[in-house]
Amino acid sequence: MASPRCGVCGAPMRKNGKTSAGTQRWRCGACGSSAVRKIDSRAKWLGRFAGWLLGKLAQSELRMNPRLFRKKTSDFWKIWPIIPICDEVHHVVYMDGIWLSRKCVILIACTDDYVIGCHLARSENSRDWGCLMRRIAPPDVLVCDGGGGIEKARRAAWPHTKVQRCTFHAFCQVRRCTTTRPKTQAGVDLYALAKDLMHIGSLQESAEWLASFHRWCSDYEAFLKERGDDKKHYRHERLRKARKGLVALCNAGTLFTYLDEELLEDGPVPSMSNKIENLNGRIRRMLVNHRGMNIDHRIKAIFWFCYMESEYPKGFAEMLRSFPDDDKVRAWRMQAAKAKGDETGEPARWGEGLVWSEFHHETPYPYGVD
Repeated sequence: MASPRCGVCGAPMRKNGKTSAGTQRWRCGACGSSAVRKIDSRAKWLGRFAGWLLGKLAQSELRMNPRLFRKKTSDFWKIWPIIPICDEVHHVVYMDGIWLSRKCVILIACTDDYVIGCHLARSENSRDWGCLMRRIAPPDVLVCDGGGGIEKARRAAWPHTKVQRCTFHAFCQVRRCTTTRPKTQAGVDLYALAKDLMHIGSLQESAEWLASFHRWCSDYEAFLKERGDDKKHYRHERLRKARKGLVALCNAGTLFTYLDEELLEDGPVPSMSNKIENLNGRIRRMLVNHRGMNIDHRIKAIFWFCYMESEYPKGFAEMLRSFPDDDKVRAWRMQAAKAKGDETGEPARWGEGLVWSEFHHETPYPYGVD
């Protein structure tokens, strides 16, 4: 073991007996200051904590006492792992949200290889989607399921980015209205058209599908206008809803972006959001492996998962030095509360303060409050 250097003058130190606890004492030959070497093992325990959290083993299956593990790692639940701003322009970016409770959703953005951003929000609204998008360089194509607010946020933050609506989600939207066993011929034909969406591989096939859908709308126009006995409500409201959704996608031109020859010059564009759906499935399996965690721990667990799946995660020692903890976030929330006119500076519950908005500030990390 190399001799430590003096913290006062930087000169090498030499052994100078031991303390009453048996710890080696060191003395500087230049300035005479005395010190003991303290080994910081927090980074090692943080690595074990992350390995357990992202793994399959329960605490009782670890090669150590579970109580000792909880004692050594309890403080790590206070850390917020933050993915840095992504300034690299990607060809395709996938976005989706994973819900943890009725008023808690984590918005996630990823590429084919890495997670490039995550954001904690109360709902999938345009404001929170915009906070996530402003931390990521605008890609060529955004693949998504068309969740609430994402298109409005995309128009504001990424006006030149093309959108590919996941064709499987478009099919599911129709299936929810027709069911897998439609009772009418119109439902049977529309369900067959929706299934064909997932098997189109050329521009000619897409044109034929659009013509078939237009023909369906014309053939069943009078049928869909039928009203019930009260003459106020339409008889086939669910089919009208399915038609309205497909018409909106056709008018927006987001169903067949993956066939755009200009975009294909820079690489393939997927027609479905399978990549981020698989990522969400892994996150859900992680939560199942450690079921029983409260909402705060589940949020932190997803943030840890996303950060460890990013392109350049820091070393565990650097994480301890750079990541904010709950105390720092609470201070930011109190500062934000005062800035919004609350003279007491008392933040609301964790779901209503800076964790939702100011904590995801669009300026580079470390964050601050305007």
